Amino acid sequence: MGDAGAGLQACETGKEQGTKPVGMFEVILTRRKRFGWRWQVCDQSGKVFADGFERTRPSAKYYGERALFFLLSQAHLRNRSAASSED
Repeated sequence: MGDAGAGLQACETGKEQGTKPVGMFEVILTRRKRFGWRWQVCDQSGKVFADGFERTRPSAKYYGERALFFLLSQAHLRNRSAASSED
């Protein structure tokens, strides 16, 4: 599969952890040869919700966690607006 598929393989490891999806997300950091770090936000089924590339590991970790926070905050706001429309 080569280097390009390494991050995708890492995201797909969540498939082995159980039969019932729990709705968990994870940030995956993958070292790229000479070029830096790739980050991905995945769910347990292996679906990639966000990804990017940074030159340093700390910056890849920051942007991966930032994307995860943004994803979770948007889900919270969506649930909150749906609850207020039901009133």
